[in-house]
Amino acid sequence: MNVSAIDWAVFWPPVRLSLQVALLSSVIAAVAGIAVAWKMSRTTFRGKIFLETVFMLPLVLPPTVVGFILLVLLGRKSLLGQWIEAIFSAPVIFSWWAAVIASVVVAFPLVYQTMKSGFSGIDRDLEDAGRSIGANEWQVFRYISLPLAGRALMTAFILGFARALGEFGATLMIAGNIPGKTQTVPTAIYVAVDSGNQTMAWAWTGSIIIISFIMLLLTRQPRDGKA
Repeated sequence: MNVSAIDWAVFWPPVRLSLQVALLSSVIAAVAGIAVAWKMSRTTFRGKIFLETVFMLPLVLPPTVVGFILLVLLGRKSLLGQWIEAIFSAPVIFSWWAAVIASVVVAFPLVYQTMKSGFSGIDRDLEDAGRSIGANEWQVFRYISLPLAGRALMTAFILGFARALGEFGATLMIAGNIPGKTQTVPTAIYVAVDSGNQTMAWAWTGSIIIISFIMLLLTRQPRDGKA
């Protein structure tokens, strides 16, 4: 790849947008995933397995199916889409926020499952000890459970970020591929390959591989200095 042949003015906007979308969506998915995983790991009720299966569906469904469902739910003809457009004076589809929503949906299952495993691995006696000295549920969560699940939290966030960064199908369905507005790295690569621009395709591919590799490498850091 000839670096000097890369049009940097064209290269940076999709990279910047992808990072912004991935960061915001991973934060939202992490907050939602932590809250839901904590609740689900501490309660038992009829229909729990069914609900958890719904949570995990975006992980196994084709991204275009997820995108189509979101398009139906958030489109200008849907009640939710019309409500959002009435509030913000603009439709949510084919906007930057549509890319964020798509990324949150596809990243949530990874975040949820990772955090649930982290919370399930906590010694319940430690939480009960906190309650026995007068701590309420929020204090138990904030000062005992969350710190003990800290490694799972970091892993969940990084996996959510990496998944959001590479999202293509659902994003293309509801956000489109508008240069400078909704074009992320995956959609930019698709257009570059389709138009025969191998230089830009390799440049964007290299960028997303490097970013994803670094993020995943962080999840592989040894615990307590042991490999």
